[in-house]
Amino acid sequence: MSLLRPRRLSERQQQLARISLFSQLERGQLRIVDHLLHERHYTAGEVIFDAGEEGQGIYLVLQGSVGIFRPGVSPQPMLRLATVNAGSFFGELSLLGDTPRVAQARAESDCRLGVISRSDFMGLLDTHAHIASRISLQLARHLGGLLRRNAVAGSVQ
Repeated sequence: MSLLRPRRLSERQQQLARISLFSQLERGQLRIVDHLLHERHYTAGEVIFDAGEEGQGIYLVLQGSVGIFRPGVSPQPMLRLATVNAGSFFGELSLLGDTPRVAQARAESDCRLGVISRSDFMGLLDTHAHIASRISLQLARHLGGLLRRNAVAGSVQ
């Protein structure tokens, strides 16, 4: 094995590289982010978090799918807002502040999720500002896209 050949990314690091939030990161930067990741497993139907709970981190769907629901009005107790599949993320607003969750997240299938806590992300800002700024820029682009889509959808209705 050559000393100059770059180390291969682990399977989980390769999964991270395919998530838009981390797509601009280099190999070494992905490894740093991977060290912040806490893996969680949920079974189909299990609630990941409820509306009103304090948001403490962002969730990355590594395997499975997650439904995002908002409490509705009777007779429809929960209104589906989105389905988040492997290769995407949810709960991103918790990286920006300690506001309550606005929706419920529930495993639609058995899931393997990665979680990055707000405190770990803030630590990344202190220790690896370049990585955190790249992630923040991708997060801003993502949120901007959501706002544009919602503005267009709102003007059509």
